[in-house]
Amino acid sequence: MKNPKTLYDKLIDSHTVCELDDEGHVLLYVDRQVLNEYTSPQAFSGLREADRRVRRPEASLAVVDHVNSTEAQRISVQPEEGGALQVNFFEKNCKDFGIELFDILDRRQGIEHVVAPEQGFILPGMVIGAGDSHTTTYGALGAFGFGIGTSEIEHLLATQTLIYKKLKKMRVVVSGALGVGVTSKDIIMAVIRNIGASGATGYAIEFCGPTIEALSIEARMTVCNMAVEAGARGAFMAPDEKVFEYLEFKPRTPKGQLWLQAKEKWAQLYSDAEAVFDKEISLGASQIEPMVTWGTSPDQAVNINGCVPNPREETDPIKRKGMERALAYMDLAVGAPIEEIAITHAFIGSCTNARIEDLRQVAAVVRGKKINPDVRGMIVPGSSEVRVQAQLEGLADIFISAGFEWRQSGCSMCLAMNDDVLSPGDRCASSTNRNFEGRQGAGVRTHLMSPAMVAAAAINGHLCDVRTISMEND
Repeated sequence: MKNPKTLYDKLIDSHTVCELDDEGHVLLYVDRQVLNEYTSPQAFSGLREADRRVRRPEASLAVVDHVNSTEAQRISVQPEEGGALQVNFFEKNCKDFGIELFDILDRRQGIEHVVAPEQGFILPGMVIGAGDSHTTTYGALGAFGFGIGTSEIEHLLATQTLIYKKLKKMRVVVSGALGVGVTSKDIIMAVIRNIGASGATGYAIEFCGPTIEALSIEARMTVCNMAVEAGARGAFMAPDEKVFEYLEFKPRTPKGQLWLQAKEKWAQLYSDAEAVFDKEISLGASQIEPMVTWGTSPDQAVNINGCVPNPREETDPIKRKGMERALAYMDLAVGAPIEEIAITHAFIGSCTNARIEDLRQVAAVVRGKKINPDVRGMIVPGSSEVRVQAQLEGLADIFISAGFEWRQSGCSMCLAMNDDVLSPGDRCASSTNRNFEGRQGAGVRTHLMSPAMVAAAAINGHLCDVRTISMEND
């Protein structure tokens, strides 16, 4: 085969308008962009100041998700002045520039990285730009999604192109069967722990292997979503029949003959057998256990049956210093069993883990149980459509009966930009993607894990192994 290519090569080459230099910079055509109220205001202001229009308004989808309230009774006016200003300005921008908006009261509203795939706005082979780092989620559909800054959003809206530097390529192969209670969240957390929070900086990751192929599309989205927490600016999986089945009846996918032609094209989106990667990593699925973070970076994680690590055992002085700071912030003692860490809050939500499959897993854990009286539990679905589906399936009743707050969709406590903010000293078991200092509120301590693990912790009042809960149910 002449010039074998990786999937990344194929996507970038097919969207390159022209090469700009000998250092890998190209002018990249972008098929579509997803906008939110938080990262777009300056971009629209820049367009107005330069008297520019949006080149392809139909290539944009706008969603309110970061600052909106998730109170159970949805209202159009936001309770916080800052959030209300952002939402109102966003609505004006979309109207003035002719961009479709899913506003607060739209039945399709939700977190952008949940909404765009469920609407069929993201298709295999596309290049997608958005003002949010977790745009990597779209790699689960065989698209190339990446986060961009405000100035880049302005350039993209005005030209439908971006100046882009090509990345190196990493392949992560996962083989074997996952154990009971082990999820896609545990896979990506294990990868991040393995390579570090900067281990994929400068790379695009292609995930493959029998374990990845066995995952559902929503589970694959979780893996691609959190690849950015290892520093990756792109994450991919070759589209297969599962992807095609997931997309076929979405509102915005091609229909009829166009659908058949599209599938034929998409079937060619894979890395050639002889394609060369700059780095390769292999993981055995049977060795992956339910994971929990103990520190303030997603790579500071251990198995649920592990203990808080000792910084003195770390030979790298920079990492050791980071561990010491994390332990001080998290108020944890070296050697303490992870399962003995008590929590005050349990949060299930975010673009990482708030889809219908995640909520079904949570319901399986909490059905017939009550959460600990010392724990406040919150469940925030990833979109309004997910919320409706959960109610139709009876999942919402299970959550409410167990003592969880059943809320409206939005980013919510993933980054605490609305009124869903915790207090200093609170400790939260969270299905989100980042556990940085202050991420869920000043002085708040966050432990990342799968939705099912969050549910188990909520029931017990402390971090615990969800497999123990499952065995008690059997």
